[in-house]
Amino acid sequence: MTSTKTRAFDPAQQPKAFLRHLFDVAVKRALPLENTAAYLPVPPRSGRTIVIGAGKAGGSMAQAVEALWPQDAPLQGLVVTRYHHIPPLPDSLKAQSLKGFKQRIEIIEAAHPVPDAAGLQASERMLAMVQGLTADDLVLCLISGGGSALLTLPADGLTLADKQRINKALLRSGANISEMNCVRKHLSRIKGGRLAAACAPARVVTLTISDVPGDDPSIIASGPTVPDATTCADALAILKRYRIDLPAAVLAQLASGVLETPKPGDALFNGHEVQMTATPQQSLEAAALEARAAGLKAYILSDEMEGESREVGKVHAALARAAARGTGAFEKPCVILSGGETTVSVRPPHEGAAPGRGGRAGEFCMGLALALQGQGGVYALAADTDGIDGVEDNAGAFVAPDTLARAEAEGLKVDDHLDRNDAYGYFSPLGDLVVTGPTYTNVNDFRALLIL
Repeated sequence: MTSTKTRAFDPAQQPKAFLRHLFDVAVKRALPLENTAAYLPVPPRSGRTIVIGAGKAGGSMAQAVEALWPQDAPLQGLVVTRYHHIPPLPDSLKAQSLKGFKQRIEIIEAAHPVPDAAGLQASERMLAMVQGLTADDLVLCLISGGGSALLTLPADGLTLADKQRINKALLRSGANISEMNCVRKHLSRIKGGRLAAACAPARVVTLTISDVPGDDPSIIASGPTVPDATTCADALAILKRYRIDLPAAVLAQLASGVLETPKPGDALFNGHEVQMTATPQQSLEAAALEARAAGLKAYILSDEMEGESREVGKVHAALARAAARGTGAFEKPCVILSGGETTVSVRPPHEGAAPGRGGRAGEFCMGLALALQGQGGVYALAADTDGIDGVEDNAGAFVAPDTLARAEAEGLKVDDHLDRNDAYGYFSPLGDLVVTGPTYTNVNDFRALLIL
């Protein structure tokens, strides 16, 4: 990937604009219209093609398939995405719609990260849509991060209210994405390979955009069309570890193995195919290439960073300080990049205090700023590539050498805001929130540190 725009942002003169540009480059690499064509299967000679799917990128993935699928080949389907995450029609579909061409894939919006009735109804409709298929039919499943909440169909004995409570508890617990999705798969009638089972005997091709460390398709959106190696016993252990309660009848089903998921090697997955159309590593590599084009050295730490966001921020700060002082492994001027999915263990607010507002990226930035202590020559951006950090309207935040000093002048203490998980309240008065709106894709956390 090359660019003619990099030179418009001088890293030394416009560090904030340059970092935002790197983020935009990373996001563009993960947009479905940029990467879907090479992975589309050939339409079946006979039989139907049914498109189903879920995720924050669901709307843009569906539009990409619509734009690229032969107009004379039958196509129908249903995809669910997050509220306000249906992108504007691409030019090719606009031109077709002016000629009277109607979209063949219905896109429905539902709630994320806590499921709602719209997601439940969409899941029920999806299961009904794939009933009675034959071996001549093709199911094209479009999966991206966020699908676990959007594709919700509680196991027997659980209500939607139960699932909402469990989801909230998991999000507050500090559990990582693998742990959360292990539980979600075993408490669902559609996740953990069960959607693929419902499609039998049709062929299933899954196109997925990864938002998880390691790009494991069984974790992305809780793997509705792929085998699941985790067990009911694993789910029980996670629930116990984080002290999350379940109805007694559902606990009994987990203990007995009644809620077990289809496993690797199950014949129902024979002939199925999974294609990874965009990954965090690819987006980091696109940003690194852009940084090198601007005359900087670029280092990718990993696309699998996990752990408490504030602690990951401290580790990044140590690397940046060493580079700034000329004593580390990274030679300045440079950009240090990383991805993955960190976590925030939400602390209960003090009595009488309002709950904090923020997400993983903002928490990382507070931890980073605190550890940097105004280190000269170090600038940073951390943002979620879906454009939403937690449940706020920002994607993330910026950090500069004067962040702590400007905050102190506003009466803001970073320790206090960390104690309340209140990144939004810390960075908003500084004008240092990264606000993009929905990006219509999702390859998880993006972090870039510029050391000059």
